[in-house]
Amino acid sequence: MSVRPLRFGVWAPVHGPRAAHHDPEEPYDASWEHNRRIVVEAEALGFDSTLIAQHTINPHQEDLDQLETWTSAAALAALTSRIEIIAAIKPYLFHPVVLAKMALQIENISRGRFAINLVNAWNRPELEKAGIGFADHDDRYAYGTEWISLVSRLISGERVTHKGENFDVRDYALRPSDLYRSRPAIYVGGESEPARQLVAAHGDVWFINGQPRRDVAALIADVAARPRLGPPLRFGLSAFVIARQTDEEADIAHQRLLALAAQDAPMRAVQRANTDPKVVMMQTMQKTPRVGSNGGTAAGLVGSYDTVARRINEFHAAGIELFMLQFQPLEAEMRRFAEEVFPLVGRDQSRSLIARA
Repeated sequence: MSVRPLRFGVWAPVHGPRAAHHDPEEPYDASWEHNRRIVVEAEALGFDSTLIAQHTINPHQEDLDQLETWTSAAALAALTSRIEIIAAIKPYLFHPVVLAKMALQIENISRGRFAINLVNAWNRPELEKAGIGFADHDDRYAYGTEWISLVSRLISGERVTHKGENFDVRDYALRPSDLYRSRPAIYVGGESEPARQLVAAHGDVWFINGQPRRDVAALIADVAARPRLGPPLRFGLSAFVIARQTDEEADIAHQRLLALAAQDAPMRAVQRANTDPKVVMMQTMQKTPRVGSNGGTAAGLVGSYDTVARRINEFHAAGIELFMLQFQPLEAEMRRFAEEVFPLVGRDQSRSLIARA
């Protein structure tokens, strides 16, 4: 397998901290101002991407603030110059024609740095309370497959006529089309069999939830072997990082976050009740005690700077190109990672616009 150069991204704090909601070092803040500051600094530090998760209401506790994804992505596109902006999308919330037009506009604002992250929804209240309804797992993927097939053609500048199970689009073309490349990139999340079929057919990059390297390698082997049109599929991994001078210091920091996360047990119980039990991500996340979302520390990026760098290189050798990272406290740990780990994985520090403290 040909492995592309390493890239690193940061999850935008669209619904506050990723590890624990009762951390005195990371007060809850899902504001636009906080998200803007984090993404602008991530770009300056040399990070390559940011992922803006999509929720209309907070998935942990509905009375907490929640950033809106697509308006924020457009604003960040205008405020940055290099970092890739990946906006998550749940197909039931937008008609494919409308979403494709929005995607092309943000692609043009960013001058070719925009990407879509297709997720087929796991949080029931967002759809049920809106009267949209929450379809069965496999039905959501069937809907998402038809949806992304239309979006992909529309953002490629095609004139589209399509009549399917869910959509009837007639002689539709969007202008201007992409001014910088054939179309924005398409990332796909999900690890169920329908998700794997979808990404093999329509994705450019498969986002895998944090888990041990052997499991990740098996997932990559399965999907990479599937027939597809176009270039080979690329792979990304979500992971929560705790990096310190020594393994012992990192373990102490990990135990601190685990203890704080235990205080979120009532919140997690609500989240589990609201989650489709067929979602593989949630099944995977129950296997190992961890902090962080989307697998979090289960990927094993906890340890000394050398340990974390070595494990990143091992994942890279297995096929992971993009590491979409979580930290807490976000700002300080994001800077620490850039300063201490980037050099150990061969990252060119001349890309960083912020001098070391």
